[in-house]
Amino acid sequence: MTPLLRQVLSQIDGPDPRVNEVVAALVSHLHAFVEETRPTPEEWLAGLAFLVETGKMCTPDRDEFILLSDMLGLTSAVDDVNNAGPANMTPSSVEGPFHSPAPERKLGDWISTGPERERGVPTVVHGRVLDCDGTPLAGAVVDLWQANDTGLYDTQDDSQDTGNLRGLFTTDADGLYWFRTIRPSSYPVPTDGTGGTLLRAIGRHPMRPAHLHYRVTAGGHRPLITHVFLAGDPYLESDAAYAVKEELVREPRPGAGEWGMDGPYEEIEFDVRLVPLGWTEERANPA
Repeated sequence: MTPLLRQVLSQIDGPDPRVNEVVAALVSHLHAFVEETRPTPEEWLAGLAFLVETGKMCTPDRDEFILLSDMLGLTSAVDDVNNAGPANMTPSSVEGPFHSPAPERKLGDWISTGPERERGVPTVVHGRVLDCDGTPLAGAVVDLWQANDTGLYDTQDDSQDTGNLRGLFTTDADGLYWFRTIRPSSYPVPTDGTGGTLLRAIGRHPMRPAHLHYRVTAGGHRPLITHVFLAGDPYLESDAAYAVKEELVREPRPGAGEWGMDGPYEEIEFDVRLVPLGWTEERANPA
């Protein structure tokens, strides 16, 4: 430990022990980074300017810091250390920067209300919300959002109505949810800001594989934020946000006709298993 680092750490003594712990660890790692990489003053100022520019890109509908966190795998790292659970739980995944309030909809409603409905592949998405013992959870709230067939969310695209391709559904007595939409497509993350600058600098593509976002809540259970990814997408192995988990990949299949659709369509089935509040490995495996 350098004398400078020792001096800085000695003066971290705020009223919140957790804040002290986190700041001390952050300072220690940053000083180690400087020792390892030996940035020039110009490089250090360029890094600070990069962070300033990131802040300028943030709006109520876009958080460039979240995008940067995703692109560096940090969001997934934080997610992983905070979401341990039983082996059969549905894994969590990153929220991403495009969540916004969704309109309440009835089971079976279309969430696609724009011209993409004429261009895209009609798709029925259905499943049940369960606990980890397989008991259906009635009254669970399933918050869904996706991009359109050109890869844009409603908050990015003035041609879409607010709330397009979003929906807030409540499961029935059997824990069932279902809705109608268009098949999601792969798309690039925004590259007009510092996230794009970073990706170009390190030689990575900006593409995310086709997916649907989920945020699921039910009384007595830990809220879950996750994705459903489509099997066969060329970007599953190189997701720009490092969010793909094998358990979240589903194969769309030809519709079987039981969902009241006119004409050909696809089905995606995705059950969600929630972890009870207060779950710990010790409680699940008592000595």
